[in-house]
Amino acid sequence: MSQRFDTKIEVLKNQVVVETYRSRGPGGQRKNKRETAVRLRHLPSGVTVTATEHRFQSQNLSLALQRLQKRLVKLNQPIRRRIPTPVPLWTIEKRKEEKKIRSARKRLRQKVLKEEV
Repeated sequence: MSQRFDTKIEVLKNQVVVETYRSRGPGGQRKNKRETAVRLRHLPSGVTVTATEHRFQSQNLSLALQRLQKRLVKLNQPIRRRIPTPVPLWTIEKRKEEKKIRSARKRLRQKVLKEEV
């Protein structure tokens, strides 16, 4: 991906859609009644992150923003190209030996022709 995304928290707050919802799992009445879980959708990149660990929506929001920031930093890193290297001679020799063994095994499967003398 050649597009670079801004990773400052202040800028990210303007570029995301914040969705709150009731988180799942243990936590009792507070967790069942309040929408403390946060899901952030970053519109320019399409990346989605969630945070449901904390009891407070504000803590989950800050955690989700940090996760989004980490993900965008990773997206901004250029993809390193693989440098092709030549195949070592010992590998070529080993491959040839394996071919010889396989061919000998297949030769044993052939029908034997009887010669009349």
